[in-house]
Amino acid sequence: MLYFRQSGLIGKCLAIGAFFLAIPNPQAALPNVEKMLQLAQARYGSPAVLAVNQWREVLVKAKGQPESDQIVRINDFFNQKILFLDDVVVWKKADYWATPLEFLGRGEGDCEDFAIAKYVSLRSIGVPQDKLRLTYVKAQLNGISQAHMVLAYYPSPRQEPLILDNLIPEIRQASRRNDLYPVFSFNSEGLWVGSGPSEKSSGNPTARLSRWRDVLERMQEEGIE
Repeated sequence: MLYFRQSGLIGKCLAIGAFFLAIPNPQAALPNVEKMLQLAQARYGSPAVLAVNQWREVLVKAKGQPESDQIVRINDFFNQKILFLDDVVVWKKADYWATPLEFLGRGEGDCEDFAIAKYVSLRSIGVPQDKLRLTYVKAQLNGISQAHMVLAYYPSPRQEPLILDNLIPEIRQASRRNDLYPVFSFNSEGLWVGSGPSEKSSGNPTARLSRWRDVLERMQEEGIE
């Protein structure tokens, strides 16, 4: 977890500028829940309406609380509320990034959906963007290295991050997550690539970020400005 640190971290920040400025950015304001409730009823029915209302209650209670409490509330809500399932099962697609409304409406999703929902929730209740990064990692699961996404929360730029993960209920410091190795991370302002002096990121970050741009645009249409 050495390279999770933000101060001398995982390579350099890339692609800040027009590419990111063109992407809708969730602001520190509660979502338009009334619009989301209408869409939830139309798309998924009463269980989705209940889930969105429960989410609103969590956001309202967490807003204004210390960030240490906020991250626990949000992490616990999604980890306890949503069932983990692969995209192929939920969406019949190899890789689909769901909006919080889609995630709550289905009541199931994969690691990206958990991380995105937590990120959006914390941004909406006032956690600054520079404290949050969606982070692709290699996770060791039963001795096998698998692609995985978590949300990293940095209490300050020089502190090691806390990891919000759907694999385990407890929020832990990065140094206590020896099962995870970071590949690249991003938020709505930038992209940080590389996980060490000699290792390159796997896959194409730009291609993956097209999904990030797409999910942000869909969130805006659903009431998350």
